[in-house]
Amino acid sequence: MEHWDSIDDILDYAIGQEEKATELYTDLAARMEKPWVRKIFEGYADEEREHKRKLVEIKGGKQLRLAGQELEDLKIADYLVATEPSSGMDYRDALILAMKQEKAAFKLYSDLAAVSEDLQIREIFLGLAQEEAKHKLRFELEYDETIQSAN
Repeated sequence: MEHWDSIDDILDYAIGQEEKATELYTDLAARMEKPWVRKIFEGYADEEREHKRKLVEIKGGKQLRLAGQELEDLKIADYLVATEPSSGMDYRDALILAMKQEKAAFKLYSDLAAVSEDLQIREIFLGLAQEEAKHKLRFELEYDETIQSAN
């Protein structure tokens, strides 16, 4: 299992996760037949690009301090999503994958906020966590309305 040794490692990981999320939603958008569904996933890809921009900004110039003893407790495995998009993925499976992705991102940013000593950076991580939670909720509502109600 990988381990973060520095703040740069954490930020690089988070930036990479945002890039992967952007790719995931772009890929899911391309797989969807219905234009309105495609547009939803494209919108999420745009939001993930904005998250990456915020993280790059933090890394590029803002001071970031984390409580040292807590740093070792953040394990990358806690933030990984095991499922990848497949060629035959339908809308239901895409929603499930998206919910898992957003849950992992929420946990990452919540944990980073919890160990951030810098109040401004903590607020940024909490804001990112809340945005990921909103994404997950939107996917859950969509799942409930389109998948659950169809059964």
